[in-house]
Amino acid sequence: MNTNYHWSLGPSIIALSLTLALSGCVDDGDTGPAGPAGMDGADGNDGSDGAPGLPQGVFLIANNGDSNRGTLTRADQNAAMLSQFTSGNNEGVMLDSTGNLFQAGDSSTGSLRTVCRMTSRSGGMYMPAYDKDITGANTGLTNPKGIHLAEHSGMVFVADFNGMRISIFGSQAAGDVTPVAEIPLSAKPWDVTVDEVNDRMYVALTDGTIAVYDNVMGSGFSPTVMRSIVPADADGNQLSVNLHGIVYDAGSDRLVVSDVGDAAVADDGQLFVINNAAMADGNTLPARQVGGPMSLLGNPVDIILTGTTLRVAEKSNDAILVFTNIFDGPDGDMAPTLATTTSKPESLAQVMPAMDLMDASDNALTATTINGIVVSSNPSAAGPTTGQISRYSAVLSSTLGSFDAGMSIESVTIDALGDGAVTFDDIDSAMGGVLIINRLASMRDDDSYTMSQDHMIMGANTGLVTPKGVDVSSAHGLVFVAEFNPDTPAVQVFSSCASGDVAPLLSLVASNDARPWDVDYDATTDRAFVALTNGTVAVFDEVTRQLMSGMTTITGEDRLITPAMGGAPITAPTNIHGIDYDPQSDSLVISDVGSAASATDGKLYVIPAAGMANGLAEMSVMIAGPNSMLGNPVDLMLSNGHVYVAEKSNNVIMRFDNILNSASGDIAADYSMSYTAPESVVVVPVN
Repeated sequence: MNTNYHWSLGPSIIALSLTLALSGCVDDGDTGPAGPAGMDGADGNDGSDGAPGLPQGVFLIANNGDSNRGTLTRADQNAAMLSQFTSGNNEGVMLDSTGNLFQAGDSSTGSLRTVCRMTSRSGGMYMPAYDKDITGANTGLTNPKGIHLAEHSGMVFVADFNGMRISIFGSQAAGDVTPVAEIPLSAKPWDVTVDEVNDRMYVALTDGTIAVYDNVMGSGFSPTVMRSIVPADADGNQLSVNLHGIVYDAGSDRLVVSDVGDAAVADDGQLFVINNAAMADGNTLPARQVGGPMSLLGNPVDIILTGTTLRVAEKSNDAILVFTNIFDGPDGDMAPTLATTTSKPESLAQVMPAMDLMDASDNALTATTINGIVVSSNPSAAGPTTGQISRYSAVLSSTLGSFDAGMSIESVTIDALGDGAVTFDDIDSAMGGVLIINRLASMRDDDSYTMSQDHMIMGANTGLVTPKGVDVSSAHGLVFVAEFNPDTPAVQVFSSCASGDVAPLLSLVASNDARPWDVDYDATTDRAFVALTNGTVAVFDEVTRQLMSGMTTITGEDRLITPAMGGAPITAPTNIHGIDYDPQSDSLVISDVGSAASATDGKLYVIPAAGMANGLAEMSVMIAGPNSMLGNPVDLMLSNGHVYVAEKSNNVIMRFDNILNSASGDIAADYSMSYTAPESVVVVPVN
């Protein structure tokens, strides 16, 4: 973008306009002339109006000036700064529903960064231990500008200016990776928006046209149907010059686009509203056209829409402009409802209220519609099912989908967005890790691990050698991994956005070198329950509070639970594997494989009042025996009051209904299904 701006409007006029629009209170007006002695003077002039009463909101402003490039401003609805964050990137920004920030950058090499849970971080900066970056020769990124996140599919669309293309990456990709696809364009793009429901992409091109592609994802990112919308007057003369920002209002099927005109001129910017965008083609008369000196539009480089209120990043005139009721009103030179001075804004995003980020493992009793049961296969010797992750119906009667991790894997879990965290250990390198798989639960049927969509945490610094069970906290963007190796056993905690050879953010180390097999973190109580293979459960309190206070290692649990019956601990061999805590009933459900060499001595336990239990804890339910088919129940999860069990030695997935109120004894499962060497099971709710 050209920064040698020509102030044809005159800086004093613009400054005066901004000052008037920015006034947050009513001034008293000029003093009237003095009246004759003994008489009242003339009335003074009316004062200026105060700032408009805009609905409260929080917004992000990406800055791209010489003095603030690479920073983000968190601002209120009037664009007043609340805090600042250093992302290191300088172009288009978007947020997902968990508060992760995606931002393009071209101040050095082309880049697409993810800042994990940015909206809950007060101040701070991009950190590789928390965040990730897509950059390098393989990405093909040259000058990425505007971006769009298609959240259902987890695909990020990037407008690559000098590359003259749209590049698409999976939201969990990281590093020097090739894109999922590249869609070439006829002119240089500046911004892109996607109607994911109708699989349609709109691209703002700097030749003044809008490229429209239908059946984008349905065609495997090779759309053949392309239209061009050209804002034009009634005589067919093109009105647009250099389109930059673009937003689509799906409810009304309308586009709003911004036009910077000549980037060296600070008063020729425009806004266009296009009705019936889904079917528009060729020369199209805008439903509304705004521009002129009063509008303060010079270089409107980005726009966002909140209802019918349009916010504009006006770069040449150093302002955030707000136009209310953008779809209605006359054409022409309209002053913004509000203008706020800010230095060289480049892009805008609205911070929306956080979605319900309760994970499936923390929602055990609430009636929930199930989208499937995900299980992983881990045979002792490599075979056809090695690396297989399958999805089945809630009553284990039908196959819904499958995924190939491409390697021998251990446990799998799913976060609130449907992304997967999968542990693995590599015998050849004697090193383990975690795969973070984009939309594993929803979009990856008959697919496999690919760096264009997914990433991994692996390397000497991770401390992962033989990782087993895994859990996630979607609210905090954390992954908890039970590391089983005998030399450094611990639960290692990572940012879900971190990639590569990164050190854990926090290590939970049980007393007496006890080795963990599984972990369940409960965000409601900020408590981690760790299944230990010595037959006990370690409980760590205030986990994320201690992490946020700067702790990197917590040595020794707060409490140690020993399952008991009749006042005595369970007789050896006892070897706890699967674990799930339900905060609604304060119950802990755990599985005991007993002797790993026996296919008949497995057990299920329910421990009530588990949150503060310590020492011997009397169980309310114990299920074991031939009818139960419990031999090596290596994993379990509660949902809708039922417990799903991965029974590895007997090659079966089972469901025991109403487990918290079940009778004890040799009870058969209510539902079961054959499955080769199941290692883990996770319930996927419908979000």
